[in-house]
Amino acid sequence: MAPQEAVPVKIPISTSRETHIAILTAIAIAAHLILRYLTHLPRLDYLVPLFVALAVGGIPILVTLGKKVWVREFGSDLLAGISILASVLMGQYLVGAIIVLMLSGGAALEQFATRRASSVLDALAKRMPQVAHRKRATSVEDVKLDQVHIGDELIVLPHEICPVDGVVVEGHGVMDESYLTGEPFEISKTPGSKVLSGAINGEMALTIEAEKLAVDSRYAKIMQVMEQTQEKRPQLRRIGDRMGAWYTPLAVGLAGLTWLVTGDSMRFLAVVVIATPCPLILAIPVAVIGAISLSAKHSIIIKNPAALEQITTCRTLIFDKTGTLTYGKPQMTEVLCGPGFTQDEVLQAAASLEQFSKHPLAGAVVQAGRNAKLALLEVSQMQEKPGEGLLGVVAGRRVRITGCGKVDPKLLPSLPPLASGLECLILLDDRYAGAFRFHDAPRQDTKPFVHHLNPSHQVNRVLLVSGDRESEVRYLAQEVGITEVHAGQTPEQKVAIVEAETKRARTLFIGDGINDAPALMAATVGVAFGSNSDITSEAADVVILTASLGKVDELIHVSHRMRAIALQSAVGGMAASVVGMIAAALGYLPPLEGAILQEIIDLVAVVNAVRVALPTRNLVDF
Repeated sequence: MAPQEAVPVKIPISTSRETHIAILTAIAIAAHLILRYLTHLPRLDYLVPLFVALAVGGIPILVTLGKKVWVREFGSDLLAGISILASVLMGQYLVGAIIVLMLSGGAALEQFATRRASSVLDALAKRMPQVAHRKRATSVEDVKLDQVHIGDELIVLPHEICPVDGVVVEGHGVMDESYLTGEPFEISKTPGSKVLSGAINGEMALTIEAEKLAVDSRYAKIMQVMEQTQEKRPQLRRIGDRMGAWYTPLAVGLAGLTWLVTGDSMRFLAVVVIATPCPLILAIPVAVIGAISLSAKHSIIIKNPAALEQITTCRTLIFDKTGTLTYGKPQMTEVLCGPGFTQDEVLQAAASLEQFSKHPLAGAVVQAGRNAKLALLEVSQMQEKPGEGLLGVVAGRRVRITGCGKVDPKLLPSLPPLASGLECLILLDDRYAGAFRFHDAPRQDTKPFVHHLNPSHQVNRVLLVSGDRESEVRYLAQEVGITEVHAGQTPEQKVAIVEAETKRARTLFIGDGINDAPALMAATVGVAFGSNSDITSEAADVVILTASLGKVDELIHVSHRMRAIALQSAVGGMAASVVGMIAAALGYLPPLEGAILQEIIDLVAVVNAVRVALPTRNLVDF
């Protein structure tokens, strides 16, 4: 499949202007018909409403089309512009006004279906704090980020976003770095721990020492990559534009040949009028609106209508890991018991103690205990010293939960070999009792979805591109059946991979974090999961509110349905127009009757296009 084609220029009239032009033109046509057939005014008087419509509506359209011609872009609406100009020069003002109505109405119809998204870069900038809390000898002062210097001590308050990259010098807590790194776990922070700008602080205030200026920190680098990707992102050519690229020269050539052979300028106008590609201008936007409506009923928000026309042509799917193929939360996946201990015994003691901990993995241990239907026991003398793990007495037994590197190897004669993911050790009465292993577990539907992509949707390649650690990414890939893996990738590296793949074939990228936003923009079509990040939603062409791969399958099926029906309407309408052009060229169809016939063709094409929005069968096939 060839890479996406770049369109040299797009000069759209704003939504409000298109809508106003369509409304004004409709009123003008109605006023003209009333004055013409229900009054006895002179011809010039009942033509005044048409003059107003052509001046207010036709001139902006002609100027816009003229700019397209200047850069040699010959789309579906160019023929309509020629028809407007020819009708005015030949005194067929009603014909010209009808074409203005069709052209502006079609554009307004499609633009009405989409909401105006704010800039991705604006959303990124708004997310960052505007000030940092700089620590002085006896006070704290708020300063702008550009006034922060390397070596400054800054206080990051609970639930605040870290302003710069640095290192913790005072305090203990956790930070959520998943938006930036893709890692699904909240990361414990103690003195000496590195922190990243853009990470969300937990419930405890931390004092950090700035190691980089704000403009050089991780979050700023993501903004820079986003800006670069946005500048060079090519626009997608629409179905109507591609079909209009050959239909327009054909129609103009036939009209010119008719005038040349017959010497009758009215036949030229009749051919041009009947050739006006309104099935492209109206039916395709109606089909797109229907697909947008149908998608919304399935919790899928279409932000870029052009993406609907491209999704079914994507032959490479690229997934982020955390929150996309996984749930984005650590889950206990394995309990390993030491000699003389049972799984229930170890899990019950650990879950009883962990219920009082704020450690990022505590919830996973407690949940595992509940899933095993184990009653939580009485706990006393609970201690949680930073960096040393959790210690307490559970039902009279001394229980310690800590990391592998915090225990004397002599106490661990039977410690199992290290594996991928996170791991903690449990000691009961100072004896090794067992180990817990955690992974960000794959979604229940991940494996069947991945395996059905090729047979059902002709997807040739599936890639997993993640910022997570190699061991975690490889573990997931093996679980779900993905063979092409790129782990430990920064946003810059993700963009490079997506751009390289997009040059080979059209790509569909699916992600959910801020670190995915540049890659979403670099792909042919970008799909964001959930609404956790405004930045990711802004960067994506499609936002799926319910994080489910089943919704991705529904999106692909909606796209396929929309594309098929849109092509039916467009090709059928143009075929009927070609028959009408031949009749007009032979003198059987005057301009006004040609415009009326074209309206009938448009009506049939639009009615067919409306079928896209109708309820349909189950859209998931895996």
